[in-house]
Amino acid sequence: MKRFQSPLIALTAGSAVVLGTHPALAHGTATGGALGGLTHPLLGLDHLVMLLAVGTAASFISSQLLLWALGGAVLGAVVGFTGFSIASAEVLAALAISAVGAVILLASRIAKTSQPNTLTTLSGAVVAAGISIHAMLHGLEAPKDSTSLLWWTGALASSALVCGGTVLLLKKLPLTWTKAAAIAFLAIGGLLAVGSAGLLAGA
Repeated sequence: MKRFQSPLIALTAGSAVVLGTHPALAHGTATGGALGGLTHPLLGLDHLVMLLAVGTAASFISSQLLLWALGGAVLGAVVGFTGFSIASAEVLAALAISAVGAVILLASRIAKTSQPNTLTTLSGAVVAAGISIHAMLHGLEAPKDSTSLLWWTGALASSALVCGGTVLLLKKLPLTWTKAAAIAFLAIGGLLAVGSAGLLAGA
């Protein structure tokens, strides 16, 4: 199993470089309807990678993280739908990916040195906070008309499929894949944050 570790890490690091330089952080008004909502979380690179990161964390730490993610998603969506935003939200959304990757990598150490529920609570808080930022961006982009409910239903469905599918897949694969993915999330989040900061500076 160890012989696959170096190639996997190299592959994910290379993917991080390629994906991190992709100009996929420019969000705008989303297409309305169920199909628009279904595809929206999948078309933004930062949103998609965040969903994969949450699924990976849930597969490794606890499936309870999916509930934390849902709570963060509802909170962020409501805030964003009202039109409220925070400064440098795009940068924070990218750094949230790195934060989840870091939690995965540090999970075993945290579990050994903390109380039994500390790891789940800490990682849950990181996941909820990160997802809430992404959901806030969704709320800002979401259509505010008669198609709004259908849009949100589609967005929730595709997000749940990505997170749940990632959990099921990684539970069947060696832990090497989870660790390699965590390294990739750490790198991709950092690179996307740099790219987003550059876009903001140039604006």
